[in-house]
Amino acid sequence: MALDDFRTLGRSGLRVSPLCLGAMTFGSGKGWTCDEATSVELIRTYLDAGGNFIDTADIYTAGMSEEVLGRALAGSGVRDGVVLATKYTFGGVPGDINSRGNGRKNAFRALEASLRRLHMDYVDLYWMHAWDTVTPVEEIVQTFDALIRQGKIRYYGLSDVPAWLAAQIVDCARHNGMAAPIALQLEYSLIERVIEREHLPFAAAAGLGLCPWSPLAGGVLSGKYSRGETPDGGRLASVDTSQHRRLERDQTWAILDVLHAIADETGRTVAEIALNWAMHRYRSTSVIVGATKLEQLTANLAAGDFALSTDQLERLDLASRLEAVAPYSFFLPRRLDATMGRFEGFDPPAFG
Repeated sequence: MALDDFRTLGRSGLRVSPLCLGAMTFGSGKGWTCDEATSVELIRTYLDAGGNFIDTADIYTAGMSEEVLGRALAGSGVRDGVVLATKYTFGGVPGDINSRGNGRKNAFRALEASLRRLHMDYVDLYWMHAWDTVTPVEEIVQTFDALIRQGKIRYYGLSDVPAWLAAQIVDCARHNGMAAPIALQLEYSLIERVIEREHLPFAAAAGLGLCPWSPLAGGVLSGKYSRGETPDGGRLASVDTSQHRRLERDQTWAILDVLHAIADETGRTVAEIALNWAMHRYRSTSVIVGATKLEQLTANLAAGDFALSTDQLERLDLASRLEAVAPYSFFLPRRLDATMGRFEGFDPPAFG
C-alpha cells in the first residue's frame, strides 16, 4: 500500500493517503518537537513520497505548527494538491470564556485565526477537536454547514467524541439537509482498541472514515522498551503517567512479544508491524503518524510496503483483544473484517 494508493475518506469524494502526516511536532524545537527547518524537510519528504494529507490544530506548538505549514506549502506551490486539516476547540484567548469550546462564536474566531496563520483562504477538513459537553448538537451542525457554504472549509470531522454524540450529529445533519461529518479522529492502536465497541460499528454503518491518532501508543509500540525496565530509571524515566500504566500491564508485553516475533519473521521493525495493523483494520482509514526526525518519518512511511499474513493478523488480534465486558460479552465474537470495512453482525451501507 503506497502513499498514493488513495482512499476516499468515509462516504465522501475526498481522496487521501493511507498515512496522514501529523504536524503536532512542527515549529518549536523544544521537547518532543522539531524546528522549522526540520519540519519543512519532513513535509517535503512526505509529499515527495506521494502523500497528500497533513493534519494540524490551532493549539499545536501554540499555533506555530500552522504557521510553519502555511509557509512551507506556500513556498512549495502545492497547496491545491494537499488535503490540509486543522482543528478548533482548545485554542482560546486568556480571559475570554467564549474563545474555547464548540460554540459558533469560537468556531468562527478559531477558523479565522487558523487561516491567518496558514496564509490560506480555506482548509479542506476542519475537525472539532473534542466535545465541550455543553454546545447543542444543532449548533455544531449549523456552524459547520455555514462554514462550508461560505467556502472556508470543504468538509468537517469529529475528534475525541462519544459515539452517541457522533450519531446525533450525523442524524441531525442528514435529516435537516445540512452537511454531515465525513470522519472520526480517535486514538486507536493494538494497545487502545476500545473504539471497536461503539465507534467503529457506528462509523461503518454511517459511512464515516477513521483517522487514528497515536497508532504506536505514544511510542510503547515502537519496540524501544524492554521487559524488566522500571519507570524510575533508564529509558522509562521520561515516559508520562499514562504510558507507565500501559507498560505495567501484562497484555502490553504480550502484544510486544507477538510484535517482536512477527518482526523477526518478516524482517520489518516492531513499529512498522504495529502501523501496518492499524492501516488495514478499517476500510476507510488514514493513520496519523508524527515525527521529529527524518529517519523516524521514513521508517513510518515504510509501514505500508508489505502485507501481514492471516496467521500474523490473528495472533496480533488475539494478543490485543478487548476484555469481554457487559453488554458486549453478549454478542461476541466481534471482529472487524478489514476487507469489507465492517463488523461481523452488521450490514452497513457500502461506501468508499
